[in-house]
Amino acid sequence: MPVEKNKVVSFDYTLHDDQGQVLDTSQGGQPVSYLHGFGGIIPGLENAMTGKSAGDEFKAIIPPEQAYGPHNPKMVQPVPRKNFSGADKIEPGMTFNAQTPQGPRAVRVAAVTPDTVTVDANHPLAGATLHFDIKITALRDATPQEIEHGHVH
Repeated sequence: MPVEKNKVVSFDYTLHDDQGQVLDTSQGGQPVSYLHGFGGIIPGLENAMTGKSAGDEFKAIIPPEQAYGPHNPKMVQPVPRKNFSGADKIEPGMTFNAQTPQGPRAVRVAAVTPDTVTVDANHPLAGATLHFDIKITALRDATPQEIEHGHVH
């Protein structure tokens, strides 16, 4: 049975950056499961899965445009430090939830000065080429309820 729309795909993965550093892995945990064709994983990885079968092992190199997009400098902005009242210590790398016109959004602290905190609302992997080692561990037909809801149950 090939990976195609309306199939539930379970897979193990290890994600590397361009330098080969491991960024994330499912090893030692549960495989990731998603409903193929419903946007549950990044587009480039979903495309790379199409047509594969349970037991297949492969590498996929996903460019930023098929992953989390290019890094957008407009999403990096200084914010008055007073907006962070209640936070005793603010350091680069910390994350906060910001209220935006589109609703809550996670932002990462990029820099801190006495008066401002520069936040970056880009996804942490925006602009990165992603290197995946994948093993499809299971594949099955989705249930009607999973298809109706657009995700695995």
